This record gives sequence, C-alpha cells and structure tokens, in this order.
Amino acid sequence: MTNNDVLRRIRYILDLNDRRMIELWALGGREVTRAKMSDWLKKDDDPAFAECPDEILASFLNGLIVDRRGQRDGPKAPVESWLTNNAILTKLKIAFALKSEDILELLHLAGLVLNKPELSAFFRSPDHKHYRECQDQVLRNLLKGLQLKHRAASVPVGEAPSVPEGEAPPE
Repeated sequence: MTNNDVLRRIRYILDLNDRRMIELWALGGREVTRAKMSDWLKKDDDPAFAECPDEILASFLNGLIVDRRGQRDGPKAPVESWLTNNAILTKLKIAFALKSEDILELLHLAGLVLNKPELSAFFRSPDHKHYRECQDQVLRNLLKGLQLKHRAASVPVGEAPSVPEGEAPPE
C-alpha cells in the first residue's frame, strides 16, 4: 500500500474534510497547504498526483494520535523519516485505542483471519526472532475493517456512504 492509499482511506473512514486534515497535520507538527494535500489525495493516474512522503504520513498519523488520545507527557516523539507497514499498523492501533482482540475482530470483519501470535509478531522489534513484516494485505484489511465499523455506524440504513472526490467507492 502506498502512503497515499493510507491517507485516502483514513480520510474516508473518519469522514474528514480538508480543514480537519490540515488540523491533524498541525497537531503532528507539520504545516501542510490545502493544494499539496489535494495532490496527495488524488488518484494515481491524475496528472497532479504527488507521492506522499513517509515523513508527511508519519506527521498525519502522529496528529491523529494526539487528536484521538491526547498529547503525550514528556518530549514530543520525533517524526519518522521512514515508515513500514508495521509502524503504520502500530500508529493506527494507538490512534484508535485498539487492543489485539479489536484488531483481530476488524481483520475478521474484513475477511482476513489471523491468530494472536501472528498479530503480535507485527508489533515486535525487527531484531526479535519472531518478528514478522506486515504485508499490504494485512494493512489493507485492517483499514477495510475500520471502514466497515466506523462508516457503517455513521450511514443511515438504506443510504450509500458518500465517497470523497477522486476516490473509488468502497468494495
């Protein structure tokens, strides 16, 4: 998954408008213009599409954590210059206050079945012997599970959820 995919999906899941997304970046310590953000949210085949760098996504996810969980005591955590799917998974876990059981339930809701040891391997240190790299499929299914849980609750029965401009409707 690209950083742009993650941004677009989180925007859809939480039904965030441009102003709100810019606020989340500010909470993460990054100034972002509406024009630049718009380029990151465009479809990959759009001529104005711009790839979202790791630092930008990390700032957004850090802002999401601060917004949903509150500012952490002590010094601010440095923004990562390089993100892996494991780091994105960890940030989403923190932002949405998810326990292992919650993540397994979301994955199951999206059609992916993992057990607890398989899941815990994603949160281990890379030098741990049981560490496992989080594949795109896991991250994609977690985001799909979050979408099914959060968007389904906000859409009245019988109505289709709105789709952000430039984005394909959910599967």
